[in-house]
Amino acid sequence: MNSILWGCIADDFTGASDAASFFKKGGLKTVLYNGIPEEGVVPDEDTQAVVIATKIRSIDKNIAVEEALKAYEYLKSINTKQFYYKYCSTFDSTPEGNIGPIADALMDAVGETKTILCPALPVNKRTVERGILYVDGVPLAETSMRNHPVNPMWESEISELMKPQSQYPCINVDIEEMEEEDEEVWNRLNAFEERKGKYYIIPDYVEDFDAERIVELFGNLKLLTGGSGIIEELAKKSAADENTVDEYEGTQGQALIIAGSCSKATLGQIEKFINDGGKTFKINPIRMLYEKQRLSDVWNYVIGNAESPVLVYSSENPEDVKYNQRHGADKISACLEQNMADLANLAVRNGYTRIIVAGGETSGAVTQKLGFNAYLIGESVSPGVPVMTPVERRDIRIVLKSGNFGDEDFFAKALKATKK
Repeated sequence: MNSILWGCIADDFTGASDAASFFKKGGLKTVLYNGIPEEGVVPDEDTQAVVIATKIRSIDKNIAVEEALKAYEYLKSINTKQFYYKYCSTFDSTPEGNIGPIADALMDAVGETKTILCPALPVNKRTVERGILYVDGVPLAETSMRNHPVNPMWESEISELMKPQSQYPCINVDIEEMEEEDEEVWNRLNAFEERKGKYYIIPDYVEDFDAERIVELFGNLKLLTGGSGIIEELAKKSAADENTVDEYEGTQGQALIIAGSCSKATLGQIEKFINDGGKTFKINPIRMLYEKQRLSDVWNYVIGNAESPVLVYSSENPEDVKYNQRHGADKISACLEQNMADLANLAVRNGYTRIIVAGGETSGAVTQKLGFNAYLIGESVSPGVPVMTPVERRDIRIVLKSGNFGDEDFFAKALKATKK
């Protein structure tokens, strides 16, 4: 069996597609599995990177650790050389967060005494400076992410985020230290290890080009953790002269856009699509919950406008979301995700071949309903958002994005990228 250069464990599906897009962009033929593959399932012989999408971001931490270790065991079974634990570029700052326990367990499993915590993705305005995580120049805990409904961000300093989550200490490597000779950097880190034992390294990562230096220093560690910011550089380093990536092309057929995210970026993308004359159908969460609005109403509008792509969205501004949640936040979320997933499935069953989804939870519901287990990774619509082809249906193209990703004209770009 050929060696897999990189095996990546991602904490949700959009995070997995984000990571996979950068492995592909860096020159590695990449496959993404939706869930841990069954025993005996192996990627194609020329596959160089394998990404596994799990659901370990927000579940009970003991179950999350168990799932992460199962994914690791699968990757080890297919002869994987190096491992990457991919989490959100805005981390998770609750004391009960899963990043620390999972990273601890994986570090122990691979037999490393250290790894990096590198959530930054400068191209999407996530940066780390002096160990503090910023979003568009603002400390994480001072942004709107502080009030995230699932993963609220209450702290900005990564070492402080890790204290209640991990059993191991952290050490920052600031920009000035990164510019020192390798030996000087490692002398200081090795001295820290002698005093403290196993530990985490937090490198500053402010500009895109910092990725090259981070990879020079730490790219040979058997386990790395972080966002997707350094993955392209890791892939380039590993690919060397082995680039065997297939050429990508779009597909023929109709397109459907589904948006469940309430992020500022997605709301702007919806507004742009509407202002450009796009066909849209807005789901009313309360009416849908009480069956005053039904999936059949949505579908009738979609097929009634089949000559052009339709955007179906439930996205609301924060004030309206809060108002609607009086009827039960969990019930509304479950209702919307179920209907969005059923809509995507209905579209595919009726010959739609291009499905574009905005929102992490919505994307997860859609992929689960469609039931595809493996995806080949194509070109990226925007950083971290690739076009994906289900291995079982090579005529279909799927684009899944986290709520905060993508430019204002993301939907137009996704339609163009998926079309033959």
